[in-house]
Amino acid sequence: MVPFSEARLPARLAFGSTGGIERRTEVALLASGYETRATPWAHGRRRYSLAAALHSLDDVAELLAFFEARRGRLQGFRLTDFADSRSCAPSADPGPLDQLLGTGDGATTAFALAKTYGTGSEAYARPIPKPVDGSVRVAVAGIELAAGRDFTADPVTGLVRFATPVSAGLSVTAGFEFDTPVRFDTDRIEVTLETFDTARIAATPLVEVRV
Repeated sequence: MVPFSEARLPARLAFGSTGGIERRTEVALLASGYETRATPWAHGRRRYSLAAALHSLDDVAELLAFFEARRGRLQGFRLTDFADSRSCAPSADPGPLDQLLGTGDGATTAFALAKTYGTGSEAYARPIPKPVDGSVRVAVAGIELAAGRDFTADPVTGLVRFATPVSAGLSVTAGFEFDTPVRFDTDRIEVTLETFDTARIAATPLVEVRV
């Protein structure tokens, strides 16, 4: 199993970073001039780059310690992508009706957290395996349930488990904050000493991992 740490990269070390979603599409041009398009990926992959920026030596030491503890590219970790880290809009607070997780069948007690992008037949459901501990709110048929009594949410797997099976036909919804599982995409970090108490860290790439 690929090593993964539940440690989160300190947010202040990620300010100024860039990032986005990567997809893989295979395009074949036909003799007729038409083309076929397909993808081997069921899910997108996010890439980030910690900005080359001036930091205090204390911040530099903290990033280097985090890098060393992850053994470079070896171990994954949590990253808060502030552009997409909630089940709702970035400026809103997560609510129990934000995302549809599924529908009860009278037997199922576990539902996986997911965030849906788009609507209708074109909608894409992104698995959310790393929710922020204590942030998950859940409702069944529009009625919010009590965490710890009616359900538990595993911050390591993103599974919501109910104390009893959800009755058939009842919708299960949830709201939450979440982290993106990533790893360093380099085994080297370069630091340039600028003054006696500041240093510049070279741009450092990160890539999302499957967990």
